[in-house]
Amino acid sequence: LSSCRNRLNASREIAPVTLPNCRLIKGIETGSEDIDILPNGLAFISSGLKYPGIKSLAPDKPGEIFLMDLNEDNPRAVELRISRGFDLASFSPHGISTYVDRDDTVYLFVVNHPHQKSTVELFKFVEDDNSLLHLKTIRHDLLTSVNDIVAVGPDSFYATNDHYFCDFVLMFLEMFLGLTWSNVVYYSPKEVKEVAAGFYSANGINISPDRKYIYVADVFDHNVHVMEKHANWNLTHVKTLQLDTLVDNLSIDPHTGDVWIGCHPNGMRLFYNDPENLPASEVLRIQNILSEQPVVTRVYADNGSVLQGSSVASVYEGKLLIGTVFHRALYCEL
Repeated sequence: LSSCRNRLNASREIAPVTLPNCRLIKGIETGSEDIDILPNGLAFISSGLKYPGIKSLAPDKPGEIFLMDLNEDNPRAVELRISRGFDLASFSPHGISTYVDRDDTVYLFVVNHPHQKSTVELFKFVEDDNSLLHLKTIRHDLLTSVNDIVAVGPDSFYATNDHYFCDFVLMFLEMFLGLTWSNVVYYSPKEVKEVAAGFYSANGINISPDRKYIYVADVFDHNVHVMEKHANWNLTHVKTLQLDTLVDNLSIDPHTGDVWIGCHPNGMRLFYNDPENLPASEVLRIQNILSEQPVVTRVYADNGSVLQGSSVASVYEGKLLIGTVFHRALYCEL
């Protein structure tokens, strides 16, 4: 039991770190689990995740994708319309990733959990009318419990499976027993294969600006793995950076290569959901992750009074967006 408590960081308390210029984003009330920002400053936000063991503030409301233009002086979140023929009622969006093709077409990949299953939905972003055109639903036997993805082509990606089992009881047992059966899968229409394994719970995944390295967050092992990407899409382990918090989604600053992480300082609170003991939020920034001495900075930390259960932190030109599993979202000017 103690190892399980350790994995959840059950006794950790955090000192607050406040940022001067932050406001909650109007209209986002039921989560902002993942955020991906295009090079032009358009930010996509996934909202309304239903996930076993985690509370939802609107269990009957379909998930949504919001868009924010961070070039505006006072950016606001706008819900994107999704094309007809897509099953919105069961939409439960989790990790997301964008891919800009050579012809500037923007593809949005969304991990979805319709009816407790795992699919990846591929959309084309139509900027003229703020809508998403659904292109296809991707299902595969190796995509069993997908948490996050990073697109590496118009129809290819790496995905993390955060559990081996899909059943909630077995998932919990897996965590309780400390099984390292979670993995990373490469998917393309031609080939699908496991490319990394041995994680307690592989969660966020992203790619370095030079496209040479893949970063994987292991939420229950409190660390980030740096993997080298090879021509055949296989990954080999380079290094592991150990942290004192449950690391969720990873975002990369395209200019500096800094890794920004939304974290859960105390995972027990996320699952127990006690109004007297709210899930806290924490944002870490890692500079020079490939060097011998990476610099880890706590940029933001809150005990849950403002923001509960931070899962992602993404930057663009001095602006920071912090998303959460089931709660609100925060917009800050750094």
